[in-house]
Amino acid sequence: MAAAASTGALIKYSFPPFVPEGSRLMILGTLPGEESLRLRQYYGHPRNDFWPLVAALSGKTVPAIYEERVALLVHNRWALWDVLKGAERIGSSDAAIRNPIANAFDKFFAANPAIDTIAFNGQKARDLFRRFVLKPGVVSTDRFSAIDLPSSSPLYTIPFEEKLLLWRARLKAFVPAQPQKRRAK
Repeated sequence: MAAAASTGALIKYSFPPFVPEGSRLMILGTLPGEESLRLRQYYGHPRNDFWPLVAALSGKTVPAIYEERVALLVHNRWALWDVLKGAERIGSSDAAIRNPIANAFDKFFAANPAIDTIAFNGQKARDLFRRFVLKPGVVSTDRFSAIDLPSSSPLYTIPFEEKLLLWRARLKAFVPAQPQKRRAK
């Protein structure tokens, strides 16, 4: 979704939160990029590592169909949303975000009290959350635990394997146990 702004940049809007039943963990990005907005899918750019990371942590291959990708979040009971409700931005880079407006986290947490951990998909998500969401008496850091993850963006150029090691280590408590394969006798 986009609308024109006075600066010539388009105002981009985020998607609604995705909250599977029983979610305790929410992964927060910043704001959907151009390809995600075009496809109306979280992490729609084919070079973004988000879905390959989620699939690998789930012990699966990356499904080709978006609904099957989202089913991985249901399986893991991981919620997904963005820090920003909207912002002016030309292109997809988080560095180009101007005039951000945060999502209504006070209402979100009131409606989803079981979520007690936020995993930030990249430092920009964490920075925007600190700057625009944390407010005394509204949303405070004692409401949740925070986990910093390396960004899944293709602009964050550490190798996939390194991202996966860090995501696996930091989300260990939230990754469902994989069934053990039986050994042939």
